[in-house]
Amino acid sequence: MHAGGDRSGSRTAIRPKSGLERTALGPAGQLALGLRLARRELRGGIHSLRIVLACLALGVAAIAAVGTLRAGIEAGLQADGARILGGDVELRSGNRPATPEARAWIEARGGQVSAVVTLRSMLVAPSGERMLVEMKAADKAYPLFGALELDPPVPLANRQELNAVPILQQSPVEEAAANAPRVALDPLVAERLGLAVGDRVRIGEASFVFAAVVRAEPDKATTPALFGPRALITEAMLARTQLLQPGSLVQHDLRIRLPEGTPRARFANELRTAFAAEGWRIRTADQAEPGVNRFLDRAASFLTLAGLTALLVGGIGVGTGVRGWLDARARSIATLRCLGAPAAIIFLTYLIQVLALAALGIGIGLVGGYALTWAAAQALSGSLPVPPRLALYPAPLALAALYGLLTALAFALWPLGRAARISGAALFRDAVQPAGAWPGGAVLALNLAAAAALVGLIVVTSGDRWFALGFCGAAIAALALFRGGAWALAAGARRLGHLRRPALRLGLANLHRPGSPAALLVVSLGIGLTTLAAIAQIEGNLRRQLAAEMPARAPNFFFIDIQSDQAQRFDATALALPGVTEVKRVPSLRARVVAVKGVPAEQVKVSEETAWALRGDRGLTYAAMPPEGTKLVEGGWWPADYRGKPLLSMDAGIARGWGVGIGDAITVNVLGRTIDLEVANLRAVDWRGLGMNFTLVASPGLLEAAPHTHIATVRGDPAQDSAVLRGLTDAFPNISGIRVRDALEAVAAILGRVGTALSATGSLTLLAGGLVLAGAVAAGQRQRVRDAVVLKTLGATRAQIRAAWLVEYALIGLVAGLLAAVAGSAAAWAVITQVMRADWALLPGTLAATVIGCALLTLACGQIGTALALRVRPGPLLRNE
Repeated sequence: MHAGGDRSGSRTAIRPKSGLERTALGPAGQLALGLRLARRELRGGIHSLRIVLACLALGVAAIAAVGTLRAGIEAGLQADGARILGGDVELRSGNRPATPEARAWIEARGGQVSAVVTLRSMLVAPSGERMLVEMKAADKAYPLFGALELDPPVPLANRQELNAVPILQQSPVEEAAANAPRVALDPLVAERLGLAVGDRVRIGEASFVFAAVVRAEPDKATTPALFGPRALITEAMLARTQLLQPGSLVQHDLRIRLPEGTPRARFANELRTAFAAEGWRIRTADQAEPGVNRFLDRAASFLTLAGLTALLVGGIGVGTGVRGWLDARARSIATLRCLGAPAAIIFLTYLIQVLALAALGIGIGLVGGYALTWAAAQALSGSLPVPPRLALYPAPLALAALYGLLTALAFALWPLGRAARISGAALFRDAVQPAGAWPGGAVLALNLAAAAALVGLIVVTSGDRWFALGFCGAAIAALALFRGGAWALAAGARRLGHLRRPALRLGLANLHRPGSPAALLVVSLGIGLTTLAAIAQIEGNLRRQLAAEMPARAPNFFFIDIQSDQAQRFDATALALPGVTEVKRVPSLRARVVAVKGVPAEQVKVSEETAWALRGDRGLTYAAMPPEGTKLVEGGWWPADYRGKPLLSMDAGIARGWGVGIGDAITVNVLGRTIDLEVANLRAVDWRGLGMNFTLVASPGLLEAAPHTHIATVRGDPAQDSAVLRGLTDAFPNISGIRVRDALEAVAAILGRVGTALSATGSLTLLAGGLVLAGAVAAGQRQRVRDAVVLKTLGATRAQIRAAWLVEYALIGLVAGLLAAVAGSAAAWAVITQVMRADWALLPGTLAATVIGCALLTLACGQIGTALALRVRPGPLLRNE
């Protein structure tokens, strides 16, 4: 065998070969020996590897929780698809009801139908106060699945609708109340308007009795109350409101319950084929809410990547912990090498221990992840479309376990391979001169394979693979940035080593001494703080634009459903109201894009960020002159007196996402009529001003003859908002006013909840960074204790030692914080400008908080380690050495 201190490879003649050398072990024998040695070492406990356990468990728990919650929601959607959709099949016909022929076709095949109409209206309380509500009018068959829960549980239909016999003993007042139209309201409406059951309210031209509060809607996910809380009436009473006017913003849905055993997909395809010319959107309960699925995909992708970031930082902690653990076992490894143990035995012995530890950490993480899933389901119960069906879903748990295993291997193989390659004598000298050994070729290849497998798993399991690739690239770039920053810090400290003050000189020397934890601390803390800095700046930029820019440019109100014969009178009435300074009005039609360049809308390949414009009805207007503020990107505007074939002006961003250019055809369905529009020009649309911007603007002529309504914006003194809303909705009961400030406040509240969720998610990464920081301090504690003992023996005071280490940790925290501020700003800039297409502004306060917080966190952990090191008495340690 090789002597421990002889690197030339010459054989020693002073002792015989050991038992380990005399036995030629094959792979199975080496594995058995490695297992036996690993089992013996593990008897000593895993005290020094608790940080490794915590790092792995934290990342695995985050990924397991996200995957399990998503699986539970998807299971709930699949099981309750018919209830969520309202039927086995839904026929969405836009602003026109389905034809009698379609109903007859469905009923002839045994289908049971229920019609639902949704629109917006102003609800006026007895006090005169009013509120925008999302009104749903449902027929007697509603709901086909599930149950509508009202409080008190009274029928929504009045006596006449129920065909009940009048009770002669009732007074005329009681008789009138029994026959009055009834409305059920969201609790928020009753609370804000101070309503009590039995009060009369006005919707449009009709008076209703507030009969009950809506406690639960079975199909709320597919008919969400987007513009206001819910008001529910019967379809028979809708005509009394006189809100259904030609061109009104209304949505007609027909829900279908099929006979038992009828295949939903086949029925939907046959219905679509039989009425192909109608351009209806038909979907089955298996696709109950595509919007929910898209949201789940995006939210799960983001949260999974956040968990992976925590796992990445935790992986650094794994590498650190394993390295410190191996350093603590230097004498054991050296003894085995001196006894002739080959590198393979050393590697297997400690790899088995790491894998056992990783299995324990992964198991803890999976249990913790399930507990987090339950807690998240409880916290989000009011925000989820369906209650998640919590169960043990093997796929997400297995995926989280695989992530944990690959992370452990990717970060632990290098120190394991290094330990197996270093000779016994070098390990004994490692306390003063670390060996620069590299792992062997096989271990290096295995390490690279584990890292590549981890990257591949991230990309393959992500809903957006380009985004996942970007995440992996950004993670590698961040590691390189922080590693380079740590190198620059050490180089700078080396150049400044001539300073006179002992504390400064010693603190700077600690940054570039052999075995310094500076690089590790900068990387682990920096990545965690980068995530928080990016999230804080994204949220801050969105809030800034909502709170500062938009209200200054936005109108006070949007008014919708203004009939053509009311348009001129509306303008005059609005301008005559106190405080009103400007009224702008444009015609508005509802159109559905049915084909792009001759390809059916369902088959068009478009970018993810523009797919929304192909779903459902779109606003369409016509104009002889370019709208105010129009910026043409390509093409020219038609003449003011143009009366030729229909032309179209499109939002340039939508056109790019659809692959549409000048001269291409966009086919739309307006009130059941299909119209081909030729793209004449592309516009750059600024949506942030909240003006009357349209994705599609057509030339005048053909569309002028179609029944349509108008929408208007009103600007004026905000103090007069209530009076303006009251005056216009009293004069025109059929119109609805949307207060822009209320909408902005609602969006700000949503952003606040999203920001809180993002910050909570990002804090997982910071927690992982804190664990790594604690692990790094713990791993270097033996060296720090030795340094403290030597310095005290040489006459250094506690204050001098504490000051030196204060300099060291303060500089580490400062550099990590500065780099995190730069990297977080770059990430936030990319998200704001490239993904959200919004303006970017640097937020110095957020960056300052990041840098200061990082420095303070590093100082806190460093001072804890310093205090513990200074408590050790020199005598026992010097005697042991």
